[in-house]
Amino acid sequence: MGPMTEKRTKNVTIIEVARLAGVSTATAGRVLGGYGYSSEQIRDKVREAAEKLDYRPNLLARGLITGKTQTIGVVAGDMESPFYASVLRGIADVARNRGFGIVVTNSDEILQREREAVQLLMEKQVDGMIVTPSDLQSSNHLRSVVAAGCPIVQIDRLVRGLEADSVTVDNVKGAKACIEHVIAAGHRRIGLISELEQFTAGDLKSFIDLEAHGRVDPGALYPSWQRLVGYLQAHREAGITVDLDLVRRVGAYSAEAAKEETLDLLQSSGRPTALFTTDGLMSAGAMDAISELALELPQDLSLICFDDLEWMRFLRPGITAIAQPLNEMGRTAARLILSRINGDPSPFQHQVLTPALRMRGSVAGPKAQSLSRSSERSKPRRSAKA
Repeated sequence: MGPMTEKRTKNVTIIEVARLAGVSTATAGRVLGGYGYSSEQIRDKVREAAEKLDYRPNLLARGLITGKTQTIGVVAGDMESPFYASVLRGIADVARNRGFGIVVTNSDEILQREREAVQLLMEKQVDGMIVTPSDLQSSNHLRSVVAAGCPIVQIDRLVRGLEADSVTVDNVKGAKACIEHVIAAGHRRIGLISELEQFTAGDLKSFIDLEAHGRVDPGALYPSWQRLVGYLQAHREAGITVDLDLVRRVGAYSAEAAKEETLDLLQSSGRPTALFTTDGLMSAGAMDAISELALELPQDLSLICFDDLEWMRFLRPGITAIAQPLNEMGRTAARLILSRINGDPSPFQHQVLTPALRMRGSVAGPKAQSLSRSSERSKPRRSAKA
C-alpha cells in the first residue's frame, strides 16, 4: 500500500486539484501558477485542495503558460571549495523562500566549460543566472545571454561593460587591512603568495609600476590582483619600499604550486619575517611549506591569510585571516536576480561587501634572533615533516 500511495502522490494532476476544489482546471492553473485574477475565497479552496492531495506543480508546463520556470541557474568556479559552498547556501536559502529552485553547474575556472554551462542553463530555460565569470574582458557568451533577455548577476568578479548586476567583496580594502596589521606589528619584509593569473599587460614588475602611477583600475582585475593592489597600497602609505623578490606569482590555482613557491621564498637569503597568502588554496600550500621547514608561528614567521577557513581556527596558535561574507554574497545575489526576473527596470547595482579581519595568534613582532636561527636551520630541515 505504501509504495502505491507514494507513486500516486507523485502523479497528482491539476485536474484532480480542480475537481476537489470545485473549480475549473483553468482557474486552478491560475491560482497555482500565480498569474491572472482569482478571488481570495477561490484561492484558498484551490490551495487547500492542493495541500490535501500533496500536489507538486509541473514547472515545465507552467513555464509554457507563464514563460517562467521558477529556476535560477548558477555557474560556480569550483563547487567543492568552501567559498562556493557558502555562496550557494545563501543563494539556495533565498531562492527556496521565494519558491524558486536552482540548477548548479561548474566551470572549474575554464572558459570553455563556462560557455558550455551557460548554454546548458539556457536550454533548461532558467529565468536568470548567477555567474562567476572567468573572462573579465569579452565574455561574449554572457553578453548573448543578456541580449536574449535573461538577466545575470555576477559574483566575485566583474566583466567589463556587461549590463548586469554584481556582488563582490572589497578585496583591496581587505588585503590592505591585512598588511596594515602586519606592519603595525613591526614587520617591514612581508612576503606575498598569490595566483596572479591572467594579466596580459606585462609581467609582475610592469603591473607594480603601473599601479604605483595610478594606471590600474582595480575593478577590472581578478580578485588576486586586487589583493596585490591592497598589499601595494599599504606599503606605499607606510613609506615602505616593496621588494619584488618577496612578491611571488604562483600562476595557478594549485596548493602544491603555492607550497613550492613558499619553500623557495622562505629558504632565500632575504626571506620575509611575515607572509600574506591571498586565498584558501595559497594558504594551504603555504602551511604545508611552513610545516616542512619546521617553522613555528609566530615565533619564526608571522602569517596572515585572505579567506578564513575552518582549519585556521583549530590550528595552534590560530591563523589571523580575512573573512569574506560569503553567505551574504549568495543571499544578495539571489535577491538581485529575483528582482530582475520580476521585471525591476532600475539601474544596475554593483554591491561591494566589506570583509572582516579575524584576529588570532599567528602575527607577532619580528625577532632578529628568530630570523637568523630560522634561516640557518631551513635547508637541513627541508626534508623533515613537522
